[in-house]
Amino acid sequence: MAETRKASRFIVPVAVAGVAAATIGLVPALAASGDPDLPEITAQQLIEKIAASDTQTLSGTFKISTDLGLPALDGLASGLGGLDGDGGPSSADPSEKLTELFSGSHTLRVAADGPERQKLTLLDGSDEYSLIHNGDDVWGYDSKSNEAFHEKGASSGAPDANEKDRKLPGTPKELADEVLKAAGDTTSITVDGTAKVAGRDAYQLVIKPKQAGSTVESVKIAVDAANGTPLKFTLSSVEGGKPVVDAGFTKVDFGKPAASEFTFTAPKGAKVTEGGAEKAKDSAEDLPEGFEDFGKGFPGLGAGFGGEGGDMNVIGEGWTTIARIDSGAPAPKTDEAPKEIQGFLDSFGDKVTGKFGSGTVFKTKLVNALLTDDGKVYVGAVTKDALVNAANAAK
Repeated sequence: MAETRKASRFIVPVAVAGVAAATIGLVPALAASGDPDLPEITAQQLIEKIAASDTQTLSGTFKISTDLGLPALDGLASGLGGLDGDGGPSSADPSEKLTELFSGSHTLRVAADGPERQKLTLLDGSDEYSLIHNGDDVWGYDSKSNEAFHEKGASSGAPDANEKDRKLPGTPKELADEVLKAAGDTTSITVDGTAKVAGRDAYQLVIKPKQAGSTVESVKIAVDAANGTPLKFTLSSVEGGKPVVDAGFTKVDFGKPAASEFTFTAPKGAKVTEGGAEKAKDSAEDLPEGFEDFGKGFPGLGAGFGGEGGDMNVIGEGWTTIARIDSGAPAPKTDEAPKEIQGFLDSFGDKVTGKFGSGTVFKTKLVNALLTDDGKVYVGAVTKDALVNAANAAK
């Protein structure tokens, strides 16, 4: 139990990887080939074309490659293994399985028939993992372990807007809409030629920050010239090298998939785990001592770690926005962590000092976080220098 509590104290810096992954989301995209001759179009017209797109049905295959610049996670799971006395969640739980997309390269099949029916299948050799949404039901199935996960949607009662508009995670249109919605005076948007994506003619929309200090070099979106559906999304870092996210459709068909695509019955002998809000609440209450506090204040992470939101302020605007969080407790010392966790943290953490005192910057190619020794956290898609400057200015 002592080792469990010791490991739990280091969940905040380890969670930086989760912040980065959540920021990226799951984004299908594809390397372009060919250069179709299409009528000229302005950036404004192309944005309007995306906004007007109402693709409700499609099926296809896409590849996704993600490079956050994180160290290998080997050994980290064993260092945190004591956090779950029941051996961890089901291998079919989508919140667990889909984290595999946050590193490496993967091939997926997708099908969608409006807001009520979607299916995503992750291919791994002869093994498959499928996530199926059909009306009120969400199923996850892992063929390798023969485990299934089932959850009833909130629409079984009074439907809410989020449930009604449920989509597959990270479709190109979903991410494109979010990027364009956030664009303002701090953003440059241009059209940069054409491309061939999954056999479809497409325009290339290029989005770049105007501000210095952002970790984002550019976002490129390939937009179907016929129906305005985003087909490709590539996110590049100022660090260069491989894109942070480079994934996309290799095949796409906008016809209506067969209804059988979205039906699922757990195979005979499969272990079925039921999910739901009450089970999530119970699991949060069962967290080891100290663990429940470490999610507080992290955007998008507080509820998942049992937190209720911390003392958070927003610094700056646009691409260089930084969230400042006061945890109210001194930062844990990494030399007290289990050796597996210590090695992981040391491999992507830089010690820094300034007017604010001292601390550690945990780095990815997209999202960086400064954890000061007095327990304050500065996190954003900004460079290390921008975080240190923000901490100094706050003194």
